[in-house]
Amino acid sequence: MRKLSAKWVPKCLKADQKRQRCQSSEKILEFFRCNPNDFLSRLVTVDETWLYHYDPETEKLLMEWRHSGSIHPKKFRFQKCAGKFLASIFWDQDGILFIDYLHKGQIINAEYYSSLLVQLKGIFKEKRRGNLTKGGVLFLHENAPGHRALATQKKLSYLSFRCLDHPPYYPDVAPSDYDLLPGLKKLLKGRHFSSDAEVNAAADTSLDGQPSKFYFEWLAKVTATV
Repeated sequence: MRKLSAKWVPKCLKADQKRQRCQSSEKILEFFRCNPNDFLSRLVTVDETWLYHYDPETEKLLMEWRHSGSIHPKKFRFQKCAGKFLASIFWDQDGILFIDYLHKGQIINAEYYSSLLVQLKGIFKEKRRGNLTKGGVLFLHENAPGHRALATQKKLSYLSFRCLDHPPYYPDVAPSDYDLLPGLKKLLKGRHFSSDAEVNAAADTSLDGQPSKFYFEWLAKVTATV
């Protein structure tokens, strides 16, 4: 016998919610099995994340290699800086399509999010014109209120975006949560920024500096886990 602590999970799913997860995964796999390369080239995803003027390093990041007799390093505890803003990152297998930084005083409601979708359609036409001839965009986003709104659904239909199903409480099918956002947060942690513009520039540099195969490989891995 041994004593084990409980493992925290995001949500206690009901039987119907678990069934919905299976059904949604099967639908995505149907698209993928028809033509894997075509599926990945048409897939566009988005996720939002908070970026801070100062985000303290985690205990793991503060670990240092020391000899057995060395004194433990000390670090003063700091809280996250109050300066923060929301970034919406749109990307596909070839890289970042565009990033929207939410200004202070604004919220992502259906109207605002719909305007981002219009921008996305224009940028996708400009950067990925050849992909549109293959059947249009397969769009994947989470179930935030602004995403689920009726006005947003009408805008997606108008733009000819085919929205892939994303059940509630299903982080497994959120490609950004695998490495893109954690990697970005890791690079920004421990750095002090004096303005939103400095954080924007650091985030842009980090994301643009990734090789194109980085995005393709992560989308392929996420698809394999569905």
